[in-house]
Amino acid sequence: DLRTQVLAFIAYFNLTMAKPFKWTYQGKPLHV
Repeated sequence: DLRTQVLAFIAYFNLTMAKPFKWTYQGKPLHV
């Protein structure tokens, strides 16, 4: 399921490469 994979990637990204990004509820990256 694509949504599950995207959410898993976001969680992994946040843990390993935390940067000043904020994620919207639609799962799209917003540059801050």
